[in-house]
Amino acid sequence: MPGLGQFGHRLYVGELSFDFIGRRRRWYAVSIVLVIISLASLAVFRLNLGIEFRGGAQFQLSSPNASVAAARSAVESAGVASPIVQLAGRSSLQVQTEQLTPIKADAVRQALATRFGVPIDQVSSQYIGPSWGSDISRKALTGLIVFLVLVSVYLAISFEPKMAAAALVALLHDLVITVGVYALSRLEVTPATVIGVLTILGYSLYDTVVVFDKVRENTKGITGGSRMTFSEAANLAVNQSLVRSINTSFIALLPVGSILVVSLGLLGGGTLADLSLALFIGIAVGTYSSVFIATPLLASMREREPEMIALSRRVATRRAGGGTRAASRRTDRGSAGSPEPPLTPDADLAGNPAAIGAAVPGRPPGTPDSPPGAVPPTPAGARGQRAQPRRPGAGGRRPGGRRG
Repeated sequence: MPGLGQFGHRLYVGELSFDFIGRRRRWYAVSIVLVIISLASLAVFRLNLGIEFRGGAQFQLSSPNASVAAARSAVESAGVASPIVQLAGRSSLQVQTEQLTPIKADAVRQALATRFGVPIDQVSSQYIGPSWGSDISRKALTGLIVFLVLVSVYLAISFEPKMAAAALVALLHDLVITVGVYALSRLEVTPATVIGVLTILGYSLYDTVVVFDKVRENTKGITGGSRMTFSEAANLAVNQSLVRSINTSFIALLPVGSILVVSLGLLGGGTLADLSLALFIGIAVGTYSSVFIATPLLASMREREPEMIALSRRVATRRAGGGTRAASRRTDRGSAGSPEPPLTPDADLAGNPAAIGAAVPGRPPGTPDSPPGAVPPTPAGARGQRAQPRRPGAGGRRPGGRRG
């Protein structure tokens, strides 16, 4: 893609630049709105937890005339209220219910087998207790906390503490928005979803670290000069890594999106759909946060430091001085082409020889005046000839009284 390559080259050398840092308030506002919507959705709708977290019974069967409505009516006829029925693929059904006694579970199996005309042993059942889901949730939360602590320590050592803080804010930003999408859309949260969320946190961190590495390269020793501020150097780093972020995100989203489409369209959902959906949402949000949140937030924190404030003042002073010198040069160039000043009365004497003589006391009229010490004019015939020094003894005697 030569067009994208040329675009990336112009961004890298600074010929083309997008002001990500200068417009950070706009990105902050967008993110705050998304976070508020996500938190409100989580508080109002809550997460649609899968059977692995809430516990219950799950029945599966395959039939050529599979129907969601028929399966729901069969389960309700067995005395079980509010079953969750999903069509997996074209001929497979999955029914989830609350916790059932063994007698109730056998009644549900018999009702489904009778309704779809299959042997009862082809209706599989699985019982999951709520303790299993709580154990999974506790382990996932523990893993998330350990992950965040290790990430903070690594970034604080390898980069700087403020970069670690900005990266953690971006990670929490991605986590809240992803969970908010699940709450708002009522998508089911399964263990595969938890795995996908933990995976996208690692991806978001990787993209942020790549941008931060470029920021560190551009801002190394920046306080000793006066060419650009920290925000300008950070903005250049974001532009230089923009094409790489776009390419990486596109390459990651393409297979994940393909898996999501295939799993939902052909396989009817399942573990692949849960995992790919979380990855797809998280990668998109993580790419946004690494460009629009992490680096602008880092610039906001660093610009408050006294060294960076002094740097900003030096840059402003240098640019103001450069503008003044440029204006002075323009003024000099304008005065060089201006007309000569008007002649003074003394200058008018140059065109009147009589006046010249009369103007000088004691000198006959018509005699041009010469300033004291001036060299008399050279005769016309002698112009261009250089006076030759007389050699010793030429036309006379040599030292010692002998003629040459």
